[in-house]
Amino acid sequence: MLLFPSPPFSAHLVSPSQKPSVCNNMAAPGWQVGHYVHRNSRFLLNNFEQLWSHRNFGWTTALRQQVAEANKESTDTIVIPRKKTWSNVAVLEALASTVSRDPTAYSYYFQDDPFLSPKTASEFKLYALSQESGRSAAKFFVNSNPKFFTKDFAEPHIPCLMPETVSLHLEELSEEALKERINLRRVTAAVDMYDQLMQAGTAVSTDTTHDLLDLICLYCDRDPAEEGRPQTGDTEEPAEEVKRSKGRFHRAPHLVRWKEENSAERIFNMLPERDAQSYSALIRGMVKYGAYEKAFSFYTDMLNNRLTADVHVFNALISAAPDVREKYFDKWDLITELLKQMSEQKVQPNLLTFNSVLKALRYCGFLGKTHAQHTLNEMKALEIAPSLASFESIIVIYSRPDTNGQINNDVLKEVMSELEGKSLTCQEPNDAAFFLSAMRICLNNKDLEMGYKVYSLAEHGDNWRLLGSSQKQNIFYRLFFNLLCTLEHIDVVWKWYRRLVPSLYYPNSHSLRELLQPLDTDNRLDLLPTIWKDMRTLGHDNRTELVEELLTLMARDEHSPEVRDVWTPCALDVKSVYDDDMRKKGLEWSNSSLSHITSLLLRANKHQEAWEMMELFKTKNRVPDEGLFDHFLSVCHSNGFHQRAVKLVQLSADFFLCATPRLATRALAEFDLTEPQRAILSQLESTGEPSD
Repeated sequence: MLLFPSPPFSAHLVSPSQKPSVCNNMAAPGWQVGHYVHRNSRFLLNNFEQLWSHRNFGWTTALRQQVAEANKESTDTIVIPRKKTWSNVAVLEALASTVSRDPTAYSYYFQDDPFLSPKTASEFKLYALSQESGRSAAKFFVNSNPKFFTKDFAEPHIPCLMPETVSLHLEELSEEALKERINLRRVTAAVDMYDQLMQAGTAVSTDTTHDLLDLICLYCDRDPAEEGRPQTGDTEEPAEEVKRSKGRFHRAPHLVRWKEENSAERIFNMLPERDAQSYSALIRGMVKYGAYEKAFSFYTDMLNNRLTADVHVFNALISAAPDVREKYFDKWDLITELLKQMSEQKVQPNLLTFNSVLKALRYCGFLGKTHAQHTLNEMKALEIAPSLASFESIIVIYSRPDTNGQINNDVLKEVMSELEGKSLTCQEPNDAAFFLSAMRICLNNKDLEMGYKVYSLAEHGDNWRLLGSSQKQNIFYRLFFNLLCTLEHIDVVWKWYRRLVPSLYYPNSHSLRELLQPLDTDNRLDLLPTIWKDMRTLGHDNRTELVEELLTLMARDEHSPEVRDVWTPCALDVKSVYDDDMRKKGLEWSNSSLSHITSLLLRANKHQEAWEMMELFKTKNRVPDEGLFDHFLSVCHSNGFHQRAVKLVQLSADFFLCATPRLATRALAEFDLTEPQRAILSQLESTGEPSD
């Protein structure tokens, strides 16, 4: 291949009279050639397209024109970058793309220690919190003893592995010491330092005072829990809505409440001049910790002082509006008034403003559907794209039945068509509630098609990260699985069951009971032994109702010998669980469980084990029904067990069953008995009294 433009083809022809020139360096070493190519490789690659077009092999003019046009098109559409910038985790992302999730394995959190592989959702939470507790304890030890961790062996440097500054270094009375305590989030120490500065007559700058007020209001005048130490006080939890008996939705009460005359209010009252930022800190803190009436009182005082609130203050007040009014119309009037004041004060709303309005409309009853669409139109006019929290409020509002009891399912379809196939990002904490609310609506409406779409959106790309905590993820998959059990064929349900459990979902006893229903409906009872095995693995073998329902399905009808052979070990395993005193936490032998296992053993010709079960009735003070005695007597007749038939009738007499004379008559007629055996049965037939 020619890399440089060559002279015309005729110039290469050599006449017989001419001799080619001989180069003195004709036998140059190969390493020089390689060194030359290596040095000029970038130049050669950059000029490859241009040099290729200059090749001359006697092509026609038309062909050259076609090649030139093709090269022009390729040059216009393909741009080869001179340098590619990779992220720090590009190699890990490439490796992760080559593998997929193993549906039979537990979460990757627990791959390093198989002994701590969780079997239930509670164990998952316990083990995950244990690991985080260990990391926090190690972090606390490192931060508390930085002198032992001064060497940095990591290449490149990893800041999170090095000690953080958590101890106070400035003890003198100064504003710098106050700033240090604020930066380290030492609320109590910062308040004490501020009080000492005020008593000493030292002035504190306005910016430092604002930072102190923000810190106090953020943590409600309490020191935050340190990493690695257990939090003994009240914990901060976001307020969520709970449903009361009348169908109205209200917020759950705050676990941490705003205290009257706390340090924030005391410092605020000491300020010589109260500006808008000081008001903003207190109002937002009051709303965060449930002092809604007081927040509106401070806002009124702020307006009286001719101060302008910022967008964060309005967002907080809009979210608190449903809690300071009782009637739906009054709540909406207050929200409308706040929005008008925003417009008058020329405060531009943001995404959180409209999300606060939409969330407040969830507490406004029938007014929510009326004004939710107007709110979305206003967002569109301001070119503010809705987030997942916006869509979550919309679908919750429209999922409630109207005055005629009708539910609008079209809104969820429109939202899913808008989000389908998109990679979503979290813009606010409430975005994590979208998938859970959407799947719950699908289950309530029995909409299987929409449930599949919600699941597909959650599994697209990294959207699964928006499912929330591990507990919320488990709830999401539980709702989806319950929807499948209700509407899908058992083959499809079983495929999803093997796909979700245990890598993504730990089913509870209620979900397993729902799985038994499609098994019974579609006549796939051959899967019951596998279900029992999973029940033992997941720790649900001590659930009495679940175990008895499993036994009922196994013992209800006659089945083929192949199925009976599979069920017999399962029945014996269930019996061992009942008999095991170490595992008998919630299991107690009942008439139904004893009868079902005995019937299963009789059908499998396990006569000795069945007889032991009959004796267990007496040990556990349980009374078998007459049908079980008839079944056992038929088995004894089929196998010629004369002596056991006599003992069976005697056992019936011990239970004072009314069927004892009938059983004795049947045994006398069907069995070839000895004279002593006939005498015993004749006595039971005549008296029906228990024998010695």
